[in-house]
Amino acid sequence: MALFHVARYSGPEAAGAEAEAEADGRARALLERLRCRARERQLQKQPPQQEPSEPAEAAQTAQAAGKRRRRPRRTRRRKSGGAPGSPHAPPCKRRKADDEDEDAGAESREEAPAGNSVGAEAAGSPEGQGGPPPEEAPGPPAHALVLGGFGRSKAPKVQPFLPAWLAEPSCVGKNVTEGLVSIEDIPEVHPDLQKRLRAQGISSYFPVQAAVIPALLESTANGFLVSRGGYRPSDLCVSAPTGSGKTLAFVIPVVQALLRRAVCQVRALVVLPTKELAQQVSNVFSVYADATPLRVALLTGQKSLAKEQESLVQDTADGFRCLADIVVATPGRLVDHVEQTPGFSLQHLRFLVIDEADRVIDSMHQSWLPRVLAAAFPSEGTRDPFALLQRTQPRAVTAASVCCPQMPLQKLLFSATLTQNPEKLQQLGLYRPRLFSTGSVHGGPRDADVDGDGDSGGKYTFPAGLTHRYVPCSLRLKPLVVLHLILEMNLSRVLCFTNSRENSHRLFLLVQAFGGVRVAEFSSRYGPGSRKRILKRFQQGKIQLLISTDATARGIDVQGVQLVVNYDAPQYLRTYVHRVGRTARAGKSGQAFTLLLKERRFVRMLREGGVPGLERHDAPSELLQPLAPRYQEALSQLESAVREERKQKAA
Repeated sequence: MALFHVARYSGPEAAGAEAEAEADGRARALLERLRCRARERQLQKQPPQQEPSEPAEAAQTAQAAGKRRRRPRRTRRRKSGGAPGSPHAPPCKRRKADDEDEDAGAESREEAPAGNSVGAEAAGSPEGQGGPPPEEAPGPPAHALVLGGFGRSKAPKVQPFLPAWLAEPSCVGKNVTEGLVSIEDIPEVHPDLQKRLRAQGISSYFPVQAAVIPALLESTANGFLVSRGGYRPSDLCVSAPTGSGKTLAFVIPVVQALLRRAVCQVRALVVLPTKELAQQVSNVFSVYADATPLRVALLTGQKSLAKEQESLVQDTADGFRCLADIVVATPGRLVDHVEQTPGFSLQHLRFLVIDEADRVIDSMHQSWLPRVLAAAFPSEGTRDPFALLQRTQPRAVTAASVCCPQMPLQKLLFSATLTQNPEKLQQLGLYRPRLFSTGSVHGGPRDADVDGDGDSGGKYTFPAGLTHRYVPCSLRLKPLVVLHLILEMNLSRVLCFTNSRENSHRLFLLVQAFGGVRVAEFSSRYGPGSRKRILKRFQQGKIQLLISTDATARGIDVQGVQLVVNYDAPQYLRTYVHRVGRTARAGKSGQAFTLLLKERRFVRMLREGGVPGLERHDAPSELLQPLAPRYQEALSQLESAVREERKQKAA
């Protein structure tokens, strides 16, 4: 009986059948590969058995080789193209061929010896046989998903890449009481400035000052108009603990570099985040520029814009005349003068100093730095082709770019918590920067708002004489614990930090109602003049407890602070560093207490951040009990005072 196959034109049904057949073929190939891998893993888990004798092994080898050499049944090619079992064969014929292949595979598996590991190995891995290797079964297509290898493996930790200047900083000593350098050992400092230092009671430089001052003076050895060799000097970044003398490290070189100036122009600009800190730095500049022709101007908004303009420029018949060589300003007020003060020019700027650089970087959303740099570099339309040493926009260093000498602009960054995140530092446009750091070499970007990305040496360095303690307590007893610490230790200057202006005000009212402690409040509730008077009274010892927000946490140098209390625990390690840095300054000793409601997270953050010698301090109820009656009366008075303030505010 003859069999006939009529090939018809493929329609939609045939196309669907062909796709189904192709998927079926891939699935079968994948299943066969998985079975082989399962057999190999099972063989690896079985213990090795005694090898059989050579004749038996040869027989088994020949038997396995014969089975492998069995050729598949020949099938006549059809005009429709494709052997049975292929994706192009008709569905009925393909299913029949697939069933035959499965029966053959099952028969071969039944005939294989079950307990013989050597025979199983020979059937599983053809390389181990002496005969010719069989034809390898085709693997799954490249686009097929291969399963297997589910063993758990520890993924290696990816180490972020740091630029060379961040990964290999110039390390300086972090202990200000060790490694002091005498004033005479740095002869580059001008004799007049050395006399001024001795008049201020300074006979030695701290380690940070001894490292930074010579590096800055070297870049101005040929004068401030042209840098060494005609090349642009490197920008400097300094990361050092609080109270290590960073302010004097840039005041001395800047004043000395500008001593030889002939025409008064704004040559140095110092940007700081707060008004109080700007006032403090301005006072330091005034001390060392007092006996020189240099003039210092302060721009913080404490005076009206017109008053500050009078200290900056003077309108004469020949044009505007500059009245300041050194300008100390806050970012917002600086932008106001750049945009609104006629005749205020930064085109002769030589030094751009950014103190507390990490906080200033956080305020980059105000876009103050691009505006300052735009004012420092003249535009193409306003350039004078015959002017000497006229500054141009930074570009690649080539023979053509250095043939015309120009006044460089050098950036100096200082902070106790300077970030090591290259993305943030890139916003400053640093040129061949150089880092001075008191910490160890870090392996990754350092950011104060992210925990656990530092190395074992800790993120930041702290003053050597600072003792760190935390006090677990409830919310109701927090004010009582603060009073207990002050009265028990009998301290004359205590600085207490809160997280909000409301908490600061209520704690002030409560302590004032309790009595027995000279207390004051320092926050944005008061104007600049009132804050200045409060800070002066605290420095004089007339105020025993100063309750403040983080307004005084940045750079404020108050002499003689014996204890810092964190009434509200800071959320970030960077905030903690600056708060406790108000004590143990310039090599002295100090204590820091933090009141905690939940201690686990805060303690872990401090330990991961490298806080040395963190101790727990308990306040037993027996010691707090004698203060309880007065404390209850103070709470009643606080409630009445708060109610009265609300009525006044509503009226």
